[in-house]
Amino acid sequence: MFLNREEAGELLAERLLKYSDHKDAIIIAIPRGGVPVGYVIAKKLYLPLDIVLSKKIGHPYNKEFAIGAVTLKNKILSDAAYEVSEDYIENETEHIRDILKQRHKLYYGDKRPLILKDKIVIVVDDGVATGNTLLSCIQLINQQEPSQIIVALPVAPRSAVKRIKELSIVNAVICLGQPLGFQAVGQYYEDFGQTTDQEVMQLLKKANETYSLDQSN
Repeated sequence: MFLNREEAGELLAERLLKYSDHKDAIIIAIPRGGVPVGYVIAKKLYLPLDIVLSKKIGHPYNKEFAIGAVTLKNKILSDAAYEVSEDYIENETEHIRDILKQRHKLYYGDKRPLILKDKIVIVVDDGVATGNTLLSCIQLINQQEPSQIIVALPVAPRSAVKRIKELSIVNAVICLGQPLGFQAVGQYYEDFGQTTDQEVMQLLKKANETYSLDQSN
């Protein structure tokens, strides 16, 4: 049980110390809940923080179950998508891209995302349930040709961790807890309040102001 996302970030940072102040390492958090975790790690390890703007496509009969993920440029579908109509997927994709465009404007303004080519990318979330969204994000990140992809999670079911480890493009997986009887990420946090867009913007700004200051010293 974690007190909150900040504590989860502290504990993960301890397992990632070998990347501290590494010139080629970048923390990539999955919004919104992964950003407070990623912020703590980035701050403790003196690394830049960015996000992967991706949103899952939910199954028509269970929106929480991801059948794929969408970015502003790409779309990746899981095997579960084959039983869903193409019209539904296309409509959801358009709707999700409208949301992502708004978030991109909110989070980035005129700032460009960090370049991931040849970088050690440490992908962080506050936990996963099925792992579908994270798997899709990893594949999307891989399209930018990083040198390594490291996945760091506070908690996940063993089945999800196994699926992530089986991806040939993932170099290492760090997961602090793989409990039996896993039902939802929130059950392993005392405080699992929703992370807002405003918090994401503030944390990204603080992280990169801190990183720029560290680099100038």
